[in-house]
Amino acid sequence: MRILLTGKDGQVGWELQKTLAALGEVTALGRAELDLRDAERIGEVVRAAKPEVIVNAAAYTAVDKAESERDLAFAVNAVAPGVLAAEAKRSGALLVHYSTDCVFDGSKNSPYVENDELNPLNIYGASKLAGERAIADSGCRHLILRTSWVYGPRGSNFLLTMLRLARERPELRVVDDQIGAPTSSLAIARATAQLLPRGAGGLYHFCAAGEASWCGFARAILARAGIATPVVAIRTEDYPTPARRPRNSCLDCSRLRKDFGLSLASWEEQLSEVTLAAR
Repeated sequence: MRILLTGKDGQVGWELQKTLAALGEVTALGRAELDLRDAERIGEVVRAAKPEVIVNAAAYTAVDKAESERDLAFAVNAVAPGVLAAEAKRSGALLVHYSTDCVFDGSKNSPYVENDELNPLNIYGASKLAGERAIADSGCRHLILRTSWVYGPRGSNFLLTMLRLARERPELRVVDDQIGAPTSSLAIARATAQLLPRGAGGLYHFCAAGEASWCGFARAILARAGIATPVVAIRTEDYPTPARRPRNSCLDCSRLRKDFGLSLASWEEQLSEVTLAAR
């Protein structure tokens, strides 16, 4: 299997390089090799690689910054996936793409299923939704995986930020009224490699089992790291940000389990694995 991987230097892409290697020949590209803002270059690179599978792990993920960088967010998260999809359609390749809980507004009182109403609250979510639609509209073979609260042992993410701040401050104040499923880059990469040989296609929710608030997640991170810094629960209103976030980011992953017999581990189990890897 010839696999073209984008975003190799990101937290998910870094792990995918390792897990996808067991499936075949992987051509892994970072921003230096392929800038997704250059739509013409994307086509050239894909045609030269002749992949059977394209795994797009590249994304613009600066949620707050996207509010003032709309064009850049849409170029990377919407236009580029559309170009990749067109190339996949032309060649018959499968396109694997990662999306987000932020396509929903968080007003539902239970976990979201794949066909629930889409209503992003922020530019980041809108750009990711536009990417989903561009892929679906292309008619290419595709697998879109919506995940949530991604973190890992490298890169820029909530876990590493909490570990750093806990060593710099006497206490942390963390939002306690937004809930979701923290999902590790290690688990995402491992499960993606398990899905590909099963011929997976379509749109699926794809995140850790269970749920936590940001505050609960922060407390669990520090507990596993043996750090005693207090974590104070606050409301969303107490920590204003440029981008609005969904209050409920929980995703129902039962379709993935039903169709492919695949479930990701609980967020607590994933956190334990990542904490060990980050040491």
